[in-house]
Amino acid sequence: MAKAPAATVVAGDREVRVSSPDRVIYEATAGTPEVTKLMVAEYVASVDEGLMRALRDRPTALERWTSGVRPGMKLATGPFDRDADAFYQKRVPKGAPDWLESVGITFPSGRTAEEICPTEIAVPVWCAHMGTLTFHPWPVRRADVDRPDELRIDLDPQPGTTFSDAVRVAGVARELFAELGITAFVKTSGNRGVHVFVRIRPEWEFVDVRHAAIGFGRELEKRDDQVTTAWWKEERGERIFVDYNQNCRDRTIASAYSLRPIEGAPVSTPVSWEELAGLDDPRGLNLFTVPERLADGDAWKAIDDVAHDLTPLLDLWREQGEVELNYPPDYPKMPGEPPRVQPSRKVADHWDEDGNRIAD
Repeated sequence: MAKAPAATVVAGDREVRVSSPDRVIYEATAGTPEVTKLMVAEYVASVDEGLMRALRDRPTALERWTSGVRPGMKLATGPFDRDADAFYQKRVPKGAPDWLESVGITFPSGRTAEEICPTEIAVPVWCAHMGTLTFHPWPVRRADVDRPDELRIDLDPQPGTTFSDAVRVAGVARELFAELGITAFVKTSGNRGVHVFVRIRPEWEFVDVRHAAIGFGRELEKRDDQVTTAWWKEERGERIFVDYNQNCRDRTIASAYSLRPIEGAPVSTPVSWEELAGLDDPRGLNLFTVPERLADGDAWKAIDDVAHDLTPLLDLWREQGEVELNYPPDYPKMPGEPPRVQPSRKVADHWDEDGNRIAD
């Protein structure tokens, strides 16, 4: 069969070329038709307002599924996943158009990179042409890439819990934020989880925002016994994990209006708190339904209206004793961090009070 000629998608003031437009990215399911590469690019262009609200001027990593999404396909989680089918792109890809802008960022290791910094909808549409499904923006703007302007609370259902459990816990989170005088916004993750975002003034460093997330998570834990901040999976149980480490440098969450690599082409979709409370199945929010819904108004339209003070959350952290929790495994050992060993494998006599290994 002859290869289909490239197509063109209108994205703002530009026309973006899309090669292999008929490549199947999502196979048909009982509830949704198949989705081609051209349809992905057209979807991205159609959610311009909401997607650019989430991405504009932010360093953004790309989750690229260049061969599409199929059962059993694997996303690379590190440089040695040679057999993976998809990967994260943290540097500007070769062949990027000259109108695509970038910004320099620093990883936890101290290494630096130039990362895509979307300034117009044509950028994510071109990224879709390159096989991108999910956009992972940093919680910073290009004006200051070391001070976040966003707090992100990732409510992650553990085995034995459901999306409905995450929705219920999100309601408790909303109440807690309201008590602290903070307006929070919510979206589906595109899978089973729920994401709660708060715009903050860019006056604090990553470590401060992470501590604020820990303080919030621990307070949520006190109020609801189905919540946990335990880093080790063996300690979480059938609860909703508050993933505080999503607020670390170079840790990102799928953006609002991003597609997820799951059958049916679901979308991480902003919703009102009232809609979330009555939402039973987030899979209905997908590539086919979200553009029309956005045309009726974005649930996050007001998210940039207020930038909050982080102090009330940092006060919680201090009142709780400033007890540090584990960082991700690729981070250098951080001050005050507990031992990086599963509790079930830890022998107390082998560790000093600072969490350093002293014996085998």
